[in-house]
Amino acid sequence: MSEPVRLDVSGGIATITLARPEKLNALDDVMVELLGGYADRIDANRSVRAVILTGEGKAFCAGGDIAAWGGLSPLEMGQGWVRSGHRVFDKLARLKPPVIAAINGHVLGGGLELAVTADIRICEAQAKIGLPECGLGMIPGWSGTQRLVRRLGGSVARRLALTGEVVTAEMALTLGIVDQVIVVKQLINAAEEEDRPAIMEALASSLVSYTEDVKEGVAAFQEKRTPRYQGE
Repeated sequence: MSEPVRLDVSGGIATITLARPEKLNALDDVMVELLGGYADRIDANRSVRAVILTGEGKAFCAGGDIAAWGGLSPLEMGQGWVRSGHRVFDKLARLKPPVIAAINGHVLGGGLELAVTADIRICEAQAKIGLPECGLGMIPGWSGTQRLVRRLGGSVARRLALTGEVVTAEMALTLGIVDQVIVVKQLINAAEEEDRPAIMEALASSLVSYTEDVKEGVAAFQEKRTPRYQGE
């Protein structure tokens, strides 16, 4: 039986794939622990220069699996499920290499909280994005009220968390939730290996443009000196 989350490292790029498509990649305890373990492995691998986080099938991630948390007591919810998610998502957010979330489909609830651990979010045009937990009488528990505010701003976090609104990819781009919207064929081609090298290079180039080393390289060129790279 294959694992519900996979890690592949090739050419300096680590790809984490949520692989539970029959459940729209909804996260359970096993998947959360695998994500944490893979984050540790990436952090210890100095050859990794960029990380891609994506999902298998028609959704990036539909959030936390209700079957995994629906029967928990308040103590189990707070001390177990929520704390575990925070611990793992913090690891992903603090990875040294830059992280791209390649959002290949709907991203909801905990799935959006996972996507926001990435430095850059690239979304296929048909995806729907939101925090619908309030419809279940819940609040975003895996940093939805914290990291979303820090990275996307308070007004966006309030709009999503308080109303449960699910927005289109284009609206998400307007609101700054995602950084780029592309057509789904590009992501499908990448999954099928058709255009994978070109697409991965494009994603990696987008990430590299955000690094301090690129800024130092440009500054050194302009100042006609040897660059002092720090690997950041």
